[in-house]
Amino acid sequence: GILGIEFSQYEIANFVGQAALACILLDGGLRTSFKSFRVGLKPAITLATWGVLATVMILGVFVTWMLDVDWRFGLLLAAIVGSTDAAAVFSLLRNGGVKLNDRVQATLELESGANDPLAILLVTGLIELNVDSAGQTALGFLGLLLRQLSFGLGMGLFFGYFLSRLLPKIHLAEGMYAILILSAGLAVFSATNLLGGSGFLAVFVAGILIGNHKVRSTEHVMRVMDSFAWLSQAVLFVVLG
Repeated sequence: GILGIEFSQYEIANFVGQAALACILLDGGLRTSFKSFRVGLKPAITLATWGVLATVMILGVFVTWMLDVDWRFGLLLAAIVGSTDAAAVFSLLRNGGVKLNDRVQATLELESGANDPLAILLVTGLIELNVDSAGQTALGFLGLLLRQLSFGLGMGLFFGYFLSRLLPKIHLAEGMYAILILSAGLAVFSATNLLGGSGFLAVFVAGILIGNHKVRSTEHVMRVMDSFAWLSQAVLFVVLG
């Protein structure tokens, strides 16, 4: 590492990375209007499902041939890079000066926030397939996917609606609202993961519902959340080297 610093604490890197990405997705959800769903939902869902599968299959075949490795390992390497990097997408579209038409931008934003469940499913399943190929079944794959999607979407909708109704009734100092939203979002993310769902999908959906309802000090909240998201991006990329 930099200046010869050794860092091999994978558990810490995983924890910091997931927390940072949850914050970035929450900020992205807060800034996603319901109008985006009308123009970009259908292509975004297609890209977040069949697009990820196509990417993994095509890249997996290429990696297997190029590196001359077992097909299971080749597919695992492809699955690891098969999902869109939400941190990079939100950074480029919101702060990078990239100008796209509304349909394309809405599609990219929604897809980057919605493709994590399938990507996590593929990576988890292929790791288990490499470790214990005899113990893996198609039914187990399908069950994991349904649990990730249903729990993630359900928790996001429930807590997003609950928080969107609760926050306008709470009277706090102006600087506390963003901290309350951030801590609530991380709590939703953690609870969903503990139940076996997709915490990334849950926090993104919760952010959308909160952002589309009138919350006290909305402009100030957005500025502070933007700072949290920038800090999370910096921490994420530094920790991952």
